[in-house]
Amino acid sequence: MVNIGNDWDGILASEFSSPYYLKLREFLKEEYRTRRIYPGMYDIFNALKITPFQKVKCVILGQDPYHGAGQAHGLCFSVRPGVEPPPSLKNVFRELQTDIGMPEPPTGDLTPWAKEGVLLLNTTLTVREGQPQSHKGHGWETLTDAIIRALNGADHPIVFLLWGSNARSKKALITNPRHLILESAHPSPLSAYNGFFGCRHFSRANAFLEANGVAPIDWASITR
Repeated sequence: MVNIGNDWDGILASEFSSPYYLKLREFLKEEYRTRRIYPGMYDIFNALKITPFQKVKCVILGQDPYHGAGQAHGLCFSVRPGVEPPPSLKNVFRELQTDIGMPEPPTGDLTPWAKEGVLLLNTTLTVREGQPQSHKGHGWETLTDAIIRALNGADHPIVFLLWGSNARSKKALITNPRHLILESAHPSPLSAYNGFFGCRHFSRANAFLEANGVAPIDWASITR
């Protein structure tokens, strides 16, 4: 069974033993056996492994993993070191430069953000090579909704960055007035000019955290 290795194990224990997850697990076993699936099976839960529940300051919701070879490693929007950042991630970096003056990072690996307390969560955690959303509707959404509900119940303030319609559809799960929801268009080249550029979510997130006595996120940690 799943072993995250931190406080998520207790929080999600009932999910990992539930019928829907056991059915999803059997589906994934066959998928990994017969097809090329991303990310690698040992990277599926990297977002939870790197960012424990009690350390979460900010949540960025993606849709499903990158479906090209060598890209996905369990953190939404992030790619492995040495891999060219995809267009959406390049637009995230562009907004960071405009918002906080951050120089373009040398890598598209967002692991330093995860270590800073940014939960980089896709709503579907696996995908077939070359087939976006191919694992949609098999149970991942039930699990990731449970993760969002757990975060909604946290006793510490969290910023939720909802970029695009898929992420914004989760807004109904976030009801705790302790938290801040920031919404915009998706950073994809198809929609970034419709409200992502100029959203200033990175500085606004830190302003909220600091106002609530929480250390801000070092967004520039990915440049070092």
